[in-house]
Amino acid sequence: QVQPVESGGGSVQAGGSLTLSCEASVYTYKGCMGWFRHAPGAEREGVASIYIRDGRTWYVDSVKGRFNLSRDNAKNTIYLQMNALKREDTATYYCAANGDCGLAPRGYNTWGQGTQVTVSS
Repeated sequence: QVQPVESGGGSVQAGGSLTLSCEASVYTYKGCMGWFRHAPGAEREGVASIYIRDGRTWYVDSVKGRFNLSRDNAKNTIYLQMNALKREDTATYYCAANGDCGLAPRGYNTWGQGTQVTVSS
């Protein structure tokens, strides 16, 4: 299976915004796609996921009201708009495809390489 390809990471000051993109192959753009993050010393955490068929979304409590996950089916791509970023959002963000819906990493079987997001105060 072809890995999803992430883009859009970078460095931003607290309170700023970033948008992450993830393009999946036609074979894995199904089920649910999601974003997960891994900070040093912490476990991989589910951030947001989206059901490709109808656009339903799930978010971890810490990003509700700040992050928005959307999809473009014509491009096999999902977008994570991250607003009001905090230092604690600093992590490597991974896109996952072709998964069970929800925020558990074990439910996804196709992962991207990750993109770094660094939020400074």
